[in-house]
Amino acid sequence: MYRGKRISVVIPCHNEEDGIAAVMAQMPSIIDEVVVVDNNSTDRTAEIATAAGARVVTETRKGYGYAHKAGYAAAKGDIIVTMDGDGTYPPDSVPLLLYVMLEEKVDFITARRWYSKSGEVKSPIRLLGNAILSGTMMALYFKFIIDSQSGMWMFKKEILPELDLTSNGMALSEEIKIEAFTHPGIRCLEMPIYYGARIGESKLNIWRDGFYNLFFLVKKRFMLRKKQPRLRVVEPIRTATAEAAEPIERRAAN
Repeated sequence: MYRGKRISVVIPCHNEEDGIAAVMAQMPSIIDEVVVVDNNSTDRTAEIATAAGARVVTETRKGYGYAHKAGYAAAKGDIIVTMDGDGTYPPDSVPLLLYVMLEEKVDFITARRWYSKSGEVKSPIRLLGNAILSGTMMALYFKFIIDSQSGMWMFKKEILPELDLTSNGMALSEEIKIEAFTHPGIRCLEMPIYYGARIGESKLNIWRDGFYNLFFLVKKRFMLRKKQPRLRVVEPIRTATAEAAEPIERRAAN
């Protein structure tokens, strides 16, 4: 619990037995529940996550987007935080993100991977791919998001019905940012975080997933529907002139 808000962490996992225990061990005490989505794992991911205190949800349809959506449906918190089960996103950054969200009255925060405390440097191809995808997003949607492919974000669950999430794969990470940042009624922010070294084997296919995400950005641009913020209904002020004119209007209607 944080300032009266229940906090849920959703972690999609496919064969992350090496990393999920380390991630769970770093989880801050303010987290009310951790929902680990077992997405067709063939190792001991579910068993280890359960032993570490997580609630495991099974999603048999393989895909990053499917796993996230299953986690959102299962989460009971007022605020949902996402991260991967491989140790790259530090759970100890959650308190700061929550503080900023509530202090600044923000609805959605995406975490930008900024610097590795261990000194690890990402491969040039990954850096180039992220730069191309983030640059394309900026050009198509006119939203300045430096790390469009980040797997860590936080949002108030009440805005979930406002987000039209169509991707069932890796593109969900960029789609949820597009939906939030282009919605006129949702306040968004991008914040830098430290990132950690990956534990276990990467499941990302750089070329396949990269080109798919690029194609999805273009496709989504032409599908994006215009959204209107929820407006508070305000009763019109009744003046003496309006009250006097009402019978005349009623007679005219008859």
